[in-house]
Amino acid sequence: MKFMKLGSKPDSFQTEENSIRYVATELATDIIVNVGDMKFYLHKFPLLSKSARLQNLVTIANGENSDEVDISDIPGGPSAFEICAKFCYGMTVTLNAYNVVAARCAAEYLGMHETIEKGNLIYKIDVFLSSSIFRSWKDSIIVLQTTRSFLPLSEELKVISHCIHAVATKACVDVSKVNWSYSYNRRKLPEENGNDPNLNGLRNRLVPSDWWVEDLCELEIGLYKRVLVTIQTKGMLSDEVIGEGLKAYAYRRLPGFSKGMIQCGDAAKYRSTVDTIVWLLPTERGSVSCSFLLKLLKAAIYVDLGDAIKGQLISRIGQQLEEASVNDLLIHAGEGENMMYDVDAVKKMVEEFLMRDQIAVMESEEDHGVQEMRKPGILSDASKLMVAKLIDGYLAEIAKDPNLPLLKFVELAEMVSGVSRPAHDALYRAVDMYLKEHPGITKSERKRICKLMDCKKLSVDACMHAVQNDRLPLRVVVQVLFFEQVRVAASSGSSTPDLPKSIRDLNNGSQRSSRSANTNTEGDWDVVATAEELKALKEEVASLRLANGRNGADKAVNNKMRGMLKSKIFTKLWSSKGEKGENSGSDSSESLASANMEEAKSTPSRNGRHSVS
Repeated sequence: MKFMKLGSKPDSFQTEENSIRYVATELATDIIVNVGDMKFYLHKFPLLSKSARLQNLVTIANGENSDEVDISDIPGGPSAFEICAKFCYGMTVTLNAYNVVAARCAAEYLGMHETIEKGNLIYKIDVFLSSSIFRSWKDSIIVLQTTRSFLPLSEELKVISHCIHAVATKACVDVSKVNWSYSYNRRKLPEENGNDPNLNGLRNRLVPSDWWVEDLCELEIGLYKRVLVTIQTKGMLSDEVIGEGLKAYAYRRLPGFSKGMIQCGDAAKYRSTVDTIVWLLPTERGSVSCSFLLKLLKAAIYVDLGDAIKGQLISRIGQQLEEASVNDLLIHAGEGENMMYDVDAVKKMVEEFLMRDQIAVMESEEDHGVQEMRKPGILSDASKLMVAKLIDGYLAEIAKDPNLPLLKFVELAEMVSGVSRPAHDALYRAVDMYLKEHPGITKSERKRICKLMDCKKLSVDACMHAVQNDRLPLRVVVQVLFFEQVRVAASSGSSTPDLPKSIRDLNNGSQRSSRSANTNTEGDWDVVATAEELKALKEEVASLRLANGRNGADKAVNNKMRGMLKSKIFTKLWSSKGEKGENSGSDSSESLASANMEEAKSTPSRNGRHSVS
């Protein structure tokens, strides 16, 4: 830390009764200076020779036959005045980053200018500031922090503006020229550990581009904003580095921010901080991470910054939604809402994400015609897939909310339904979770939510789970078994077994109109397998996978699957359809007869199936 010593005489100020300060000398004091609760017994000559204000005050006091003057409003109080008084006496006084602003403001108050005496205190302090303080990185920050206590005088004296300029200029210096100390504890560089073989054993530390961000976190938000604006105006640092600075400040100044929440009951206390950080965000996409933006959104909601700020952040998040995680998207709903999470906010993010494709295509058509439909900036298939998987995981979390309406679940899922995923396991998990937490949904609702997933894209493990899942409609179980048989046959190198038409119709029913009399009744969707039937199906699928792993087992696999698909479950389903007066066609009737014969040989009759409404 830089410092400056003034004067050469020993310090002879002494204290009496904690409220009196006096100079120990043989000469009697002839003036009393009141500064708040403290009385200073001093001598007129050294004070008046350097202070224009004291000259005027003493003149007035003499006219009133008084030897006391009051300067209780002096900036810095008794301690600042004592520095000025010691300077007048020529006593040793030390100025540093912590007291120089107080001394400068007190000297200004006392009128200690060059017009009163050459080499006065104001001149010496200004020289110290310009030649030492403003050239030191940490001293400049310390001085800038102390200026808050002396507003508006510190602003009028341009101490604040000079400090801001000094700090911003150093922050923008090329890292190769940074040769001063700074705080940097957020991560340890390999070079600092001596792990770089190119250093030949020398600890030549490389200065990171964001070396300055932690030290600036010491500033209160108003001064921090002014420094950041000055840095941005210089245009020497990238938006990514500015973003790192904002991230570090938020983590330091907002308790609990790293966990996606502000752990403090006084929301108004942090409203200005959150608002300023949002205002300072660089406009370039990707300058800050999506995770940081989502945490900032949660903070903005907590401190109630309003819909405009919330909408601005949602728009920014949507521009880089593929970077988000499920936990980041779990934004708690506002007060008075029945739901646990703010699903509408996530829908808007997805809309903003998908809008990037539409805007890019429109620009392409305007600039280059319809032939060129892709150019930099249009969403890649990988980005779309990442968002689709993200939403699948998010749906599984919000499905646990018993108050989540089916419509919100379905609408969000359908927003990414056009994105082709190699597997629908995550979506199946979300659908299953919703069925588990909402057992009372209607037939049509169950049908609608199950249609979100494609049974052809379920993994073997998901198929095994679906077969024994008593929450799924029987039609879905049939589809799972059908496509599992096709996959087994394909993987074993054989052709797909020739299924009975009734089973093919049952599987294909989900692809036809809901008004089809042959295959797609509400009853099909509402039928749920019994526990015993699901257990049997599980055993069949397990043995099927085991048989597939043996050489020359293709025929056995196909026969086993064919027999399973002709089992009692499907016979009962189609029998129930016949009882309802549906016409399945001649091929279907033959298949049903064959299935009934198989059932009679292998399985005793069972009571009718139960339904879950």
